[in-house]
Amino acid sequence: MSLLLMPKATAVWLVDNTTLSFLQIGDFCNLHELEVQAIADGEVAIGIVGLDPVANGQLTKEEIERCEANPAERLKIAKTDIPQPVARQKGPRYTPVSKRADKPDAIAWLLRNQPDLTDAQIGRLIGTTKPTINAIRDRTHWNSSNLQPRSPVEVGLCSHQELHDAVVIAATKAAKRRPKDAEATEETAETAVPEAVPAYEAPQPGPNFESVPQPEPENEVAADPMAAAEALFKKTDEPEDNKADDGEEEKAGSGTLADIWPTNN
Repeated sequence: MSLLLMPKATAVWLVDNTTLSFLQIGDFCNLHELEVQAIADGEVAIGIVGLDPVANGQLTKEEIERCEANPAERLKIAKTDIPQPVARQKGPRYTPVSKRADKPDAIAWLLRNQPDLTDAQIGRLIGTTKPTINAIRDRTHWNSSNLQPRSPVEVGLCSHQELHDAVVIAATKAAKRRPKDAEATEETAETAVPEAVPAYEAPQPGPNFESVPQPEPENEVAADPMAAAEALFKKTDEPEDNKADDGEEEKAGSGTLADIWPTNN
């Protein structure tokens, strides 16, 4: 469907030259009824020269007369043989020279606030290239120290609707990828070969205290204290330094306890 050329100027002409209602004119020019009424009152579109839709082939006199006769009817734009411009769907987005310096700031904002967006989506939104996006992401851009992240809608590089549509598409794709990533992680965890765990070896029981041979005392202590002292005296030898000069050898311990410890009977 072809669009109306200069809708406000057309509305001015229809208000001045026809008896159409404000609702009919607003519906044809894509304006609100109150705005058309303001045009008629001279409060809006002051200084705009009316454009004749009949002269430029957008309406016919018969169509105007038909709608004037019945207020319930609506104007229909006339079909024209003039070729209409085709909207450009693909190709790099044209950015005015005055706004090209704002591209790095917009890219930095998207990388920080919309991580689900792919490089291709960012390139289509802002009209940039992948090397520039990677340079800003890796902080190797020549002006990375002076970048101030700003929304691309704020700087006028794209509309809010375009940004919203791109974010919705990216979020949908990310939601589809997350379950697959979770399943792959679970499969990897299940199929992973666990490391060899050494078998538990119970500690060997130590030798029983009762089975360890106890050292025997060198000398059993006799029950009689006199006999024990006498045995100790016999075992002790006299040192060689106390030998007599004449060469006689005296044996230590030859006496008894009674000899050195006389008892009174």
